[in-house]
Amino acid sequence: MPITRRTILPVVGVAVVAAGGALAGWRLLGRPHAAQAATATPVPATIAAAAPASQASPSPAGPQFTARTLGLNSAPVKVHEFFSLTCTHCAHFGTTTMPEVKQNLVDTGKVQFIYHDFPLDQVALKAAQVARYLPVAEYYPFVEALFASQNDWAFQPGEDYHASIFKYAALAGMDQATYETAWNDDALGQFILNGQKEDEAMYKIEATPTFIINGKTFPGALEYDDFAAKVAAAAGG
Repeated sequence: MPITRRTILPVVGVAVVAAGGALAGWRLLGRPHAAQAATATPVPATIAAAAPASQASPSPAGPQFTARTLGLNSAPVKVHEFFSLTCTHCAHFGTTTMPEVKQNLVDTGKVQFIYHDFPLDQVALKAAQVARYLPVAEYYPFVEALFASQNDWAFQPGEDYHASIFKYAALAGMDQATYETAWNDDALGQFILNGQKEDEAMYKIEATPTFIINGKTFPGALEYDDFAAKVAAAAGG
């Protein structure tokens, strides 16, 4: 059966209810960038060095089930990003802020990103499954390519999401057989949803994107100067 934008993940309903009701929750997830004031909220200090919550429980074997990170393990600042591939605010961060973050903070060894899939619908879930089937080194470029082209594959009326996402997977070097395996990997999909549920419960994630920077939570698509300032504060300088 074709996947449509109306096929919303059940776990999202849980997150929305926790935020105070379905309509309120969707307004929160889709509010304008300017309204997403990034206020620091303390969380358990162990998150700064912890693996993603989705890795806390035993998971099936295979590289598609391992953590996806960007940057050196020795980086003094750990940034956990909770994102959905169909979130416009996540795409805004990925296309406007992340290139500078990567060049100035990740590639220089100051920051390591730890990615947490937090899909808002079935389309985002399937795209996340496909991303995890690519070689680890191709994960970040593929995610950023999907963000850059989000309007082309995620929001077109009557879109065949299976076909449209494959176009970008093929550009990343994935063959049709591997793509079909990724798309139909229910164990991986459940793994992602389990991680999302754990993250929501443990870290009180109420919006995408949300960043936890060395133990402090900042919701919203941060602009570069704001993000860099928070990293500097986390690093103690």
